[in-house]
Amino acid sequence: MWGMNQQRSWWKLVPCVIAIMAVANLQYTWTLFAKPLMEGLGAKLSAVQLGFTLYIVAQTWLAPFEGWLADRFAPRRLAAAGGLLVGVNWIGAGLAQSLPALYASCALGGFGCGVVMSAGGRVAIKSFPGRRGLAVGVVSMAYGLGPVLAVVPIQRAIEAVGYRGAFIRAGAVQAVLVLAAAFFMPAGGERAAREAAPPAGGRTPWEMVRAYPFVLMYAIMSLVAFGGLMITAQLAPLAESFGIGKTALLFGMGAVPLAIIVDRIMNAASRPFWGGISDRLGRADAMAAAFACESLAVGLLILSAGHPLWFVIQSGLTFFAWGEIFSLFPTTIADVFGEDYAMTNYGVLFTSKGVASLFAGWGAAWLVEAQASWVSVLWIALACDVAAAALAWFFLKPAVAAAMSGSREVPA
Repeated sequence: MWGMNQQRSWWKLVPCVIAIMAVANLQYTWTLFAKPLMEGLGAKLSAVQLGFTLYIVAQTWLAPFEGWLADRFAPRRLAAAGGLLVGVNWIGAGLAQSLPALYASCALGGFGCGVVMSAGGRVAIKSFPGRRGLAVGVVSMAYGLGPVLAVVPIQRAIEAVGYRGAFIRAGAVQAVLVLAAAFFMPAGGERAAREAAPPAGGRTPWEMVRAYPFVLMYAIMSLVAFGGLMITAQLAPLAESFGIGKTALLFGMGAVPLAIIVDRIMNAASRPFWGGISDRLGRADAMAAAFACESLAVGLLILSAGHPLWFVIQSGLTFFAWGEIFSLFPTTIADVFGEDYAMTNYGVLFTSKGVASLFAGWGAAWLVEAQASWVSVLWIALACDVAAAALAWFFLKPAVAAAMSGSREVPA
């Protein structure tokens, strides 16, 4: 059984990476479809963007259920089902003649994307207990790399065959890629393997949420997610407020487009980098170091206001010290609370991203309207990173050590 053998070849992550790269594109290419959708459906921007919101909500707030599925069903079947849902999402969006039809397809796609990601994460966690941080980092890196390769082809498809044709073509290609990748993912009976094995002592989600280490992790991930999501959502307004929104840099490319590309690459690279470090130094140590580096990057970003090249560099460094939360936290959850409910438990923790997104989007914009400055928002992000680093070093590190040694029992 795949879950019982701890010595796994790294090639087993390849289909997981391909599948996640294939389903990761809607979040980052949606902006290309927004205006064509407005024209095609005769809708306002806010109405069209509700489809994107539903996609993110389904992916984020259904994460506990997506993780529960990953803990109980073979990755091959689960990834294939998620890939089909993503295909339905894209093709359905291309065929949609009304906003409700668009909304339904987006909700299905968000859920399908989360299912594929959970299946890939499960393979990494179960197959590489000794190098879990690096393995999960490699898998989660795929979510950032996929859009880097897909943006240009999708943009060209929109120009060539219109947004409907681009949706349908991209959906079909992505579904086929996921189905093909899923064929090479583990197909063994995960449930049977777990029942035949000695008890692993995994904590249930209900036990986990009452545990001191989880409370710390939820607070830390919320604090750190705020800064990264805020810069992701507000990069263009930030650059505009610094007076560099239309500055041309490399080959005539503006500071904002160049920063977006650099940010995505750095975001993806950070996940296996910090995950690998955590395998050697420890999860909490890696968290504290990464969050401290992010606070430094945000501080330099504030100081580099008005300098286009430094803006691009510092925003990239910010994401290099931010993306690791998607490799360090799932591995820490599995380390502390066991493998039996690893993806379900991480799904519960993942809802902290949804909490942070409320403040990173609407909350940050409201603060700027009140204070008339993005610098104040950046200082808040810096303070959140410093607080997260301190919590990781002074509180989470001993809490994790105590929990893993068995000296701290989960409250009944």
